[in-house]
Amino acid sequence: MIQKLSNQQKGSLLAFVAVFLITPDSLLIRLSNIETWGMLFYRGAIPFVVVLIGILFFYKKNFLKKLLGIGYPGVFYIFSFAACNITFIVSIQNTNVANTLVMIALSPMLSAILGAIFLKEVPDKKTWIAILITFSACVYIFYDSLNIGNFYGDFFGLVTAFGLACNANIARYAKDRDLVPSAVIGKLCVAIFAFFFVKNFELVGNDMIYVPLMCVMCVAIPFVLVTIAPRFITAAEVNLFFLLETILGPVWVWMVIKEQPSLETIIGGSVIILTIAIHSFLALKKT
Repeated sequence: MIQKLSNQQKGSLLAFVAVFLITPDSLLIRLSNIETWGMLFYRGAIPFVVVLIGILFFYKKNFLKKLLGIGYPGVFYIFSFAACNITFIVSIQNTNVANTLVMIALSPMLSAILGAIFLKEVPDKKTWIAILITFSACVYIFYDSLNIGNFYGDFFGLVTAFGLACNANIARYAKDRDLVPSAVIGKLCVAIFAFFFVKNFELVGNDMIYVPLMCVMCVAIPFVLVTIAPRFITAAEVNLFFLLETILGPVWVWMVIKEQPSLETIIGGSVIILTIAIHSFLALKKT
C-alpha cells in the first residue's frame, strides 16, 4: 500500500506521524524531575542505543557501508542535529512550553530561505503565503514574550528552529544518501557532551517511566521518520508539519499541569495550525 503512494503522500505521512509522536514531548519534559544535563544525556543515550540496535538489525552486513556512505552532508547533519537537540532543552527549561514551540514554528520559513539559496528549490506561491502568515504569528507571540522577560528561552528556541531548518535542507540535499546513521551519531554526540555536566544519573520515582517513554516514543522513532521524510518532499514542507507541535504541545501541558499559555500564544497558535492545515490539504489535493 505504501508503494502506491506518491512522493508527496509518503513524505507528508512520514512527517505527520513523526511530529504527532513528538507532541507529548514537552509535557514529559515538564513532568520529569531530572536536571537539564541529565535530561540531555538520556535523550541522547537512549535513542542512540534503541535506533542503533534497530539499524544494525535492518542493515546487517551493510551497516559499515551505510555509515561510511553519509559523506560530507552526513557529517554536517551530525553537528546540526546534535546542536538543535541541545538548544531545544535549554529553551524549554527557560521559557513557557508554548513560547519554545512557537519559536520552532519559524523553521519552515528558515527552511524555505535556505532551500531557495542553497538548493535552488524556490517554494511555490501557497508555501510562501503560509510561511509569511506563520512568521507574522510568531512575531506577534515573540513580542509578547519580550514583555514578560522570556527572551533567553525564546532565543534558544529560535536557534533550534534554525537547526531544524538546516537539518531538513541537508537531508533534502543528500536525499540519495541514508542519513539515519548520521542522526544516530548525532544523538551519541549529545550524550557525550551532556555527560561531562551531569551531576546525578539516577532516575527516581516517575522519572523511571517518563524519561524512557519520552526518549523512545517522542525522540527515537520521530527522528528516524523526520530524517527520511525530506527524500520525498521539500525541507520547507517537512518543517511545516512541526507547526502541529506548536499547538498540540501546549495543549497537553495545559491539560495535565495547567501551564496556561498567554492569550497571544493561543491566538498566534490558532493562526499557525489553521494555516498549516490549509497548506497541507492543498498540497495533497494537488497530487
